[in-house]
Amino acid sequence: MESSSKSYITLDRYWQFLRQRWISGLGVFTIVFLFITLAASLTKPLYKAEGKLLLKKTNAISSLTGVGTQIGKLETLQGKDTSPLNTEAEVIRSVSIVQKTINQLGLKDNKGKSLTIDGFIKNLSVKAIEGSDILAVSYRDPEPVRAAVVVNKLMDVYLEHYESLHKKEISVARQFLEKQLPKAETFLQKAEANLAIFREKNNIVSLQDEKQEAVRKITELQSKIGDIKGKIVNNRSQAELISKQLGMDPQQALAITSVSQSAGIQDTLKEIQQLEAQLADKQITFQDNHPEVIYLQGKLSSLKNILQGRIQKLSNSPQIQINSSLQPGQIKQQLTAKLIELESTRLGLVSELAYSSNYEANYQQRLRSIPRLEEKQRQLEGKVQAARSTYSLLLQKLQESRIAENQIVGNASKISEAQIPRSPVLSPKFYYLAGAFVSVLVALAAMYIFEVRDKTIKTLDEAKELMGLTLLGVIPSFSKPKKIIRARKESESFTSRLILRDIPHSPISEAYRMLRANLSFIIADKKLKVIAITSSVSGEGKSTVAANLALTMAQMGTKVLLIDGNLRSPCQHKIWDLDNNEGLSNIILEDSDIAQVITKVADNLNVLTSGTVPSNSASLLDSKRMTALIKSFNDGYEFVIIDAPALTVGADAAILGQMVDGVLILVRPGVVNSVNANITRELLQQSGQNAIGQIVNGVVPQN
Repeated sequence: MESSSKSYITLDRYWQFLRQRWISGLGVFTIVFLFITLAASLTKPLYKAEGKLLLKKTNAISSLTGVGTQIGKLETLQGKDTSPLNTEAEVIRSVSIVQKTINQLGLKDNKGKSLTIDGFIKNLSVKAIEGSDILAVSYRDPEPVRAAVVVNKLMDVYLEHYESLHKKEISVARQFLEKQLPKAETFLQKAEANLAIFREKNNIVSLQDEKQEAVRKITELQSKIGDIKGKIVNNRSQAELISKQLGMDPQQALAITSVSQSAGIQDTLKEIQQLEAQLADKQITFQDNHPEVIYLQGKLSSLKNILQGRIQKLSNSPQIQINSSLQPGQIKQQLTAKLIELESTRLGLVSELAYSSNYEANYQQRLRSIPRLEEKQRQLEGKVQAARSTYSLLLQKLQESRIAENQIVGNASKISEAQIPRSPVLSPKFYYLAGAFVSVLVALAAMYIFEVRDKTIKTLDEAKELMGLTLLGVIPSFSKPKKIIRARKESESFTSRLILRDIPHSPISEAYRMLRANLSFIIADKKLKVIAITSSVSGEGKSTVAANLALTMAQMGTKVLLIDGNLRSPCQHKIWDLDNNEGLSNIILEDSDIAQVITKVADNLNVLTSGTVPSNSASLLDSKRMTALIKSFNDGYEFVIIDAPALTVGADAAILGQMVDGVLILVRPGVVNSVNANITRELLQQSGQNAIGQIVNGVVPQN
């Protein structure tokens, strides 16, 4: 319900807007429509010729040969929202293609000068047909034949440009490849040479096989070394046992064996043995100091020295003593021979162990170096592979570029040439309709501008919203509304404004009675006896409202005094048809008696006119005499109404507002504007006057 009410208010305001501004809108519409119609009649008709271009994503010949499929491929760089057709459309509209077309056709403008690029593009249209890969190229020109010729020439220039551009791109690519190919080949040869040098230097055939062979060899050597160590331990055990039995180590046994097998040593031993036997016989017979005994002892000692020298010379061992070991028995000889054999075997095993250990260490060192060699080999092989791939790719691309350079690479083709148009693009009916449409828009815009610039309050709602005061009454317009533009005068005569007296049963009279009733509630509640009626500007009808309000209150039996407090532009004496030679100003100046000046105009209603118009009305009103007069009137009458001047005219209304019990603000739509209304509201707030409500006067029922 609330939304429907708002919608009604909005539509109603639009209708009011149209009713108030239709004359100005009609004037603007007429001027614009006549101007457009005149311009259309002086404009030559334009003819439109259209041709069509088909653009494929890839070239058909390239697709069949498989060469150059990426050359000239229609793709977008901005994403899915853009189309390659739009890009090609911009290419057709480019400066180079348009200028070339103009030059080849020798196009001129209306002044006979060479047609400008902007002038050409203004009549050119290049659009993609939705749902297809076709571009529609059209041109408008007063000459139908020229329009068709321009379109066909433009498409030809574009196709030539398209083909030459892509062939130029291929040529540049081929030249680049021809320069890069020898460099790639040199780099490949260098990479292969580096790999060969590396393999030769490190004796590499197959590192993977070599790694497996090294692991196998190391395993075998480790097993062999273990066996050798076991044999050495076994040999040492046997040698130690025999050494204990013989009482000598293997070196001594070897030396004794060598000595015992010497013929000279054995002969010497026999001589020593014979001398020892002779010496023993002589010692039995002779004393030790006997010459023969001494001779034999000396000879024996000499032989022993000779024997000892021969033993040392033969065995290089001074530790061998001359005893029975030099002439061992058969068993001792066998043990000695066994001990020597074991020593010989041990030395062979030790030598074999050292060789095997060294061999294993070499394999271990090689095995540890294999990962580093593999890494280096991978790097070199990677460089070779990359160089070989680059060389192969460049060679392939060079061959493709040479083939593509000799084939048609364009993806665009002409599928429809422009035909000479038979009828113009726009008919006279279109110009009339377009002119009417544009004229309506301009007229509405002008009406809106007039409305925005017009700050006048036009409706009851605007008046209520702007002043923000309690609405006590709405007085309809007395006569049929007439257009008032920034006017402050009323057309009807002053004496005809007393509606309650002349037309007591009219709707306006009822409106005044409703105002009286609403005001009575406030008067009774707040005990108000003296009020002033004022407005924002002159011409809002406050004097008429004051007169009729005073009359309607008097008709209810209330003793009322109506004072014309507008000393600047008095009006009450005209409404009541009274003499204004003496009045309020004369009483303040004490030039006249109050009883002589106040006039009774109806039952319970007296009127005090303004009197002579003074030079300084504000000073008179802001006097002690005026304050005393109001107090006197308050005591002598039940209700006093002061017709005050407008608030924005001078300080009179503000002065009177400080003296009375309350102020009624009158607002008349079509006369007061929002600026003056805002000033009035601020004056009321600043002066601290008791604004008891507002009256909206002269309301047109339609508003």
